[in-house]
Amino acid sequence: MRAMVLDAAGQPLRLDDNRPRPTPGRGQLLIRVHACGVCRTDLHVVDGELTEPHLPLVPGHEIVGTVEAVGEDVTDHAIGQRVGVPWLGWTCGECDHCRGGRENLCDRARFTGYQIDGGYAEYTVADARFCFPIPDGFSDEAAAPLLCAGLIGYRAWRLAGEAPRLGLYGFGAAAHIAIQVARFHDQAVYAFTRAGDREGQAFARNLGAVWAGDSDQLPPEPLDAAILFAPVGALVPAALKATRKGGVVVCAGIHMSDIPSFPYKLLWGERVVRSVANLTRRDGEEFLALAAKIPVRTTTTGYALDRANEALTNLREGRVEGAAVLTL
Repeated sequence: MRAMVLDAAGQPLRLDDNRPRPTPGRGQLLIRVHACGVCRTDLHVVDGELTEPHLPLVPGHEIVGTVEAVGEDVTDHAIGQRVGVPWLGWTCGECDHCRGGRENLCDRARFTGYQIDGGYAEYTVADARFCFPIPDGFSDEAAAPLLCAGLIGYRAWRLAGEAPRLGLYGFGAAAHIAIQVARFHDQAVYAFTRAGDREGQAFARNLGAVWAGDSDQLPPEPLDAAILFAPVGALVPAALKATRKGGVVVCAGIHMSDIPSFPYKLLWGERVVRSVANLTRRDGEEFLALAAKIPVRTTTTGYALDRANEALTNLREGRVEGAAVLTL
């Protein structure tokens, strides 16, 4: 099969035209990949900011495809079924976190496109427990961003609480889905972009933001909660400053630059700063059902598999509106 392979951090991906097609083991599915989203987490892996990849590695964890074969003991999936594969690829099921409904915090967890080969390839294998049926009504390309940008955005949105005024910092793949969830629940959304990004601000307003501006600006009224999708630690004190007493600032990225020191008065008043880690299968089930109900409409730019490096570069430089997706 063809696959894009990471041999070492900081290097471009290499096209392998003759990589052995994987075989599903016990409890696994062999999936023919139709689309795979290009996520900011992929950048963190490729650039070496996430430091424990299994090399050589096939990146990609927003996978949509069809089941080609099932391994032993698989009973919930059938050949020909369309499924999605997210970032969380395996958990132990035995630790306190797993047994307590917080499998996203499992210390032994393994992740798709990081410790497990992912979807920048024509085929992949995945743990059947962590494969979600894709609702009808979404094309493969449109569904791919739902598997991480959508899921992490949904978990962050839930942890932000019932916020009448919600700020979204960094208006990319995750935010352009989260705003649709928030607007469906009648929340007013305030969008913050990198300085001078007029196209991104117009994109946010077109999706229903009541205000859009630079990330160093204050909104016209205090926020009840804010979600940080941009992996920039300096935005934490900025978001606290924009948030009212009792508000919540949610850091949604798996990686973030260091948070600078800030005066205690920004946190005082029972404001809360919290992080989001990964996702649970319950998140996936809830969000995909909600996405179909709204229905969420993703904005995507498609790239052929061998243009994965170009897609990563465009994402790194902020030249992607919505989400980049590899289409096979």
